Amino acid sequence: MSRLGIYIHVPFCGRKCAYCDFYSVNWSKSAAVDYTAAVLRNIRHYGDKARTVDTVYFGGGTPSLLTAEQISSIISEIRSCFALEESAEITLEANPCTLSAEKLAELRKIGINRLSIGVQSMIDRELKILGRMHTAERAEQAVLEAARAGFDNISCDLMIALPDQKPEDMRFSIDRLAALPIQHISAYILKAENGTPFDCAEIRDRLPDEDSTAELYLAMVELLEKQGFMQYEVSNFAKEGFESRHNTRYWKCLDYLGIGPAAHSCYEGKRFAVERDLSAFIAADVQQVTVTDESPCGFEEFAMLRLRLKEGLILDDVPEHRAELLKKLPPLLKEGYAETDGERIWLTPKGFLMSNSVIEYLVF
Repeated sequence: MSRLGIYIHVPFCGRKCAYCDFYSVNWSKSAAVDYTAAVLRNIRHYGDKARTVDTVYFGGGTPSLLTAEQISSIISEIRSCFALEESAEITLEANPCTLSAEKLAELRKIGINRLSIGVQSMIDRELKILGRMHTAERAEQAVLEAARAGFDNISCDLMIALPDQKPEDMRFSIDRLAALPIQHISAYILKAENGTPFDCAEIRDRLPDEDSTAELYLAMVELLEKQGFMQYEVSNFAKEGFESRHNTRYWKCLDYLGIGPAAHSCYEGKRFAVERDLSAFIAADVQQVTVTDESPCGFEEFAMLRLRLKEGLILDDVPEHRAELLKKLPPLLKEGYAETDGERIWLTPKGFLMSNSVIEYLVF
């Protein structure tokens, strides 16, 4: 059977960020204990020694709020119930405030080999606007401590188009991040998501307009690539060989199993999601899921996800759609939204900015 990625959604946060619409609740010691026990039950339920797991991703929330012992027990259970590949990529998302030299050494020892650190900005004023608990100095210290602990696959999150952000502010954060011993940057355009504290006129009026946001994005791509972080997906940049193996599963329609409240899966021919409810997850012997797609990864979804990647869509993978795709392509080439070598179609950075519209025109 095909290889498998496992996603563990850890729904705890020390404090909810004002822009975030991901599912999370306040951390407590007892809730973390009960949550971990529920994760272990679900791993045993889905366990299949015929499935080789080559990526594990602890996302959230703030997974680094779990103890090293709790994380270790989850990794051990995956190893017991699946065929966990020795060279598996095992990622932990972390808030700089939850990391210490001691904690990092423990994480490295239990098998975490990739860290994704939620930095977001290297300017204290911007971090305060975002409601982050750390300072730029603490973020820098966390990265340096991680490198000293032996981590050689470190990713940092960066947000752009922040309230009142100027191009020079973004450049400052990129330059300061790029000077650190990191190998990957995930860079996102801030959106005032519905229902979040940022969903208000006071914030929206301070966000860069559409043209300014486009200029920031294109400048960011150029700056990161000059620093050696090559774009491989709409929002992701890596030094050679350090692309996220787990996240690439999503864009290539490969199998992944999600465990935890609000986790999503594409597993055994179906897409399904777990309810956004920690109490329900803890109470159930097996997580309750809702099937969201009975037959995922058809042409439209496959092409849409592949076009998020810089390598683009390989036409031999969709031979029955080759002629129609190439017929639609000329206006996109003329406007600089896409490129082709006759065997692949891929979007340019300008095309990535308009990806929803471009992909809809090309694929649907």
